[in-house]
Amino acid sequence: MQTPDLNDLPNGAYLRLAQVLIFIPISRSAWYAGISTGKFPSPTKLGPRTAVYRLCDIKKLLEDLGVK
Repeated sequence: MQTPDLNDLPNGAYLRLAQVLIFIPISRSAWYAGISTGKFPSPTKLGPRTAVYRLCDIKKLLEDLGVK
């Protein structure tokens, strides 16, 4: 399966955690640990059970990590 290109998404897009973890292949628990330490961006809550991440935050994170 080919990894999708983040540049194909609209600038104001939001990603669910499963989509984020395609680009940053770590476990969910490691992701949440990174959020609590400030290494990874916090989610935006859309509802009581729905959290999303802004595409611009994920692009910046990938840039900071040196991932193309």
